[in-house]
Amino acid sequence: MPAPVRAALRLILPALLPVCTAGAQQFQLQTSSRFPNPNPADYTNYIAVSDIDNDGDLDVIFANGGNFSSAGTNQLVRIFVNDGSAVFTDESILRTGGLAGIFRSVATGDVDRDGDEDLILAADFNRQAQLLINDGFGYYANETVPRLPAITTSSTRAQFGDIDNDGDLDIYINNGGTTNRFGCGQNRVWINNGTGHFADQTNIRHPGGAVCEPMDVIFGDIDNDLDLDVRTGNRGSNNSKLYRNSGAGVFSLITGVPADSMCYSYDFGDVNGDGNLDMIGANAGPSNQELLLLGDGTGSGWTNASSGISPNPNADDNDSKFFDLDNDGDLDLIIAALGQSREKIYINNGSGGFTQALGIITDRNDSTMDVAVADFDNDGDFDIITAQGESGNFTNQIYINTTGPADTRAPRIIRMDLVDGDAQPEGPWIIRATIWDDVTSDRGFFDRGVHLNWTVDGGDVQQVPMDWSGNSLWRGVLPAATGRITYWVTALDWASNPGTGSTHTFVIAADPADLDGDGTVGFSDLLILLGAWGPCADPCPADLDGDGEVGFGDLLLLLSAWSS
Repeated sequence: MPAPVRAALRLILPALLPVCTAGAQQFQLQTSSRFPNPNPADYTNYIAVSDIDNDGDLDVIFANGGNFSSAGTNQLVRIFVNDGSAVFTDESILRTGGLAGIFRSVATGDVDRDGDEDLILAADFNRQAQLLINDGFGYYANETVPRLPAITTSSTRAQFGDIDNDGDLDIYINNGGTTNRFGCGQNRVWINNGTGHFADQTNIRHPGGAVCEPMDVIFGDIDNDLDLDVRTGNRGSNNSKLYRNSGAGVFSLITGVPADSMCYSYDFGDVNGDGNLDMIGANAGPSNQELLLLGDGTGSGWTNASSGISPNPNADDNDSKFFDLDNDGDLDLIIAALGQSREKIYINNGSGGFTQALGIITDRNDSTMDVAVADFDNDGDFDIITAQGESGNFTNQIYINTTGPADTRAPRIIRMDLVDGDAQPEGPWIIRATIWDDVTSDRGFFDRGVHLNWTVDGGDVQQVPMDWSGNSLWRGVLPAATGRITYWVTALDWASNPGTGSTHTFVIAADPADLDGDGTVGFSDLLILLGAWGPCADPCPADLDGDGEVGFGDLLLLLSAWSS
């Protein structure tokens, strides 16, 4: 299709979509045939999506427990296990031992780097967060006591991320104080020691002072420096905060961000295609509208583009997600509606302007607290799950994509660490990469593998997995080597679309004391030097000082370069 035709269709599509009829519904409610029967009537606050049992499909964890401003009865953490085709079995008690509480959120991450997804649950009403460790098959042991600081919080959100760039996942958790989430408290930073045991280092890593009515926490690299900055969403006038990471895991407050109020959640995504993160705050604008802020890539410059949401609802909305529902290369939007209202879907015009599209999702009045978008039935397109709580009938719902196009777009390696061989002559080298795909979440996108690849002097391609380090960020280690080193990152999204980043090359000259060429100076090099002791003819590699013989001067040079 010619480019001018594509451009014209993009302009007229938003105008056509609002008149779509229910017969063309892309996302059809199929809860009765896919969720357990009976469907548990829990007060659900949050959804986490993860392949907890490593079987190639996405399972769902629901964080449950109420009430609104006073503690209700403890409720189970629900784990729905996917059979691969989006038919789910409730295995909550089997998988967690029946853990119950008043949990406002759940996040997944591999805190002990053993290859499976562990869980952190944020608890309200001045209780301790809970840390569950995966056995590799999706069964969890509660290891809160030996692994977490003995600190209680009134929290709505805890997130995993490698805050200090040391290769393991740390925790940022918000806090409403000693009563409930509608109070004021100090957000906490808990640092991983590398084995999944955490220490409270808030006092040296985070600005002090209480922030009131915390509702959300999300990581994102807002200034394009390959570390995790933090956006917190809070109720009240301009209580939400944006913190910049120093690169070593020390946060500072960014001022001058447009004010918000009554915010319930934030989501990051590049809505206008300029390579910088933008963000949307649900309910964060005037009169309960959504607040859309476009970032300039510095972390400090934000433009209010909320007028580009048409219509911008003045309703009580709790969450949102960006995703490319029409596979046209830009991020569209779903807004999760509370207060017996309907979910709302908006189409992106390619420049970050959104127009509501009617008739795309089954019309249902309910009270949605959270929404997750992912390919639950493994057919290559995006489906939707909503969490119900606070009011209504408390039954979570699943909407299956029945008519939309498959995701055929590869993940994009947006930026990565560049090695300067002159400034960094000694490996190994840490390589981080920011990778975006066509759906957003606290994790970023759901992948089937991200790898760091390299060659030395044009030899065979070598490869190691990269670890997820927090929202849209991965980290790998390039081993020490000498020669001409070329490296790049590859990523496979959940629909198995392969993405390949740009290649980068640097040169590391061999240490002349590495006589056997194995990349290190050690005992075998000493033996070679001793074997050549005495006068030698040119060329004589063991003659390190160039005086025509191998002797004590060469021995001293070798010992000073000793590396193993």
